[in-house]
Amino acid sequence: MSYLPCVEINPEQTANRSVIWLHGLGADGNDFAPIVPHLQAPAGCHVRFVFPHAPQMPVTINGGMRMPAWYDILSMSIERKVDTEQLRASAAEIRKLIEREQERGVKPEHIILAGFSQGGAVAYETALSHSQRLGGLLALSTYLATYESISLSDANRDLPILIQHGSQDPVVPESLGKLAYNWLADQGYPAEFQSFAMQHQVCGEQIAAINTWLSKHL
Repeated sequence: MSYLPCVEINPEQTANRSVIWLHGLGADGNDFAPIVPHLQAPAGCHVRFVFPHAPQMPVTINGGMRMPAWYDILSMSIERKVDTEQLRASAAEIRKLIEREQERGVKPEHIILAGFSQGGAVAYETALSHSQRLGGLLALSTYLATYESISLSDANRDLPILIQHGSQDPVVPESLGKLAYNWLADQGYPAEFQSFAMQHQVCGEQIAAINTWLSKHL
């Protein structure tokens, strides 16, 4: 089986936990790797961090320029018109990485998905529709692009979800993060929403909050 190329950061001991972390549009798997040294796992949790690289494809909102992307974005309107077929194809590739972690000995309930911006939309689709209970979902400066068509899995109806967003985000407005949070809450998901005084980025206060949440759910 073929897999997306990934940056991997492995623990000193055999991994029994995994975090699969998806980057945003135009970036690659190296984008969030520098955060790992700032995240401290609880005793007994040996975490492998997996940062996949998105494939290169033309992106309509960027004049058709080819770049790393999980799916094409057709419009930057507030509705965020996207190529849902490509988004689901990317979600299928992430499922393969989840299966590979299981083959490496990590139970699905010990696998957490994380995603920033475009990668977060893929993480939403993957986690909420996955047939096995996962460990959690971390949604960073992102939006739920497929809420009208997603096939929700009963296995992940109680999935811990942390949504973080910048209050000054000019790329993905905070209102889209809140829209996802409210929709999930209406569906009965135990989602949390955290806002930070930042733009389309991450900050130190946020990383500390991620560390606290990961420590709880790993």
